[in-house]
Amino acid sequence: MEMSPETLRPAINRLKRARGQLNGIIDMMEQGRDCEEIVLQIAAVSKALERAGFAVVATGMRQCLADDTMDADRMEKLFLTLA
Repeated sequence: MEMSPETLRPAINRLKRARGQLNGIIDMMEQGRDCEEIVLQIAAVSKALERAGFAVVATGMRQCLADDTMDADRMEKLFLTLA
């Protein structure tokens, strides 16, 4: 199943923001910043990645249901890879 970049634009934008956050975390670690601040930022990046993954799966599920290109078992397995 292929999806167009335009369809995935919200997920792409989330991932780009997460990439920026991750670069910020690396900088924080290299500067010796407070552990609590770093952990909070790591949690935020983790959540952003999770949401991007769910957005991709949801978009794919809608497309697959419309195109009838993926069976329910395969779709469920894909969804559960994020759990």
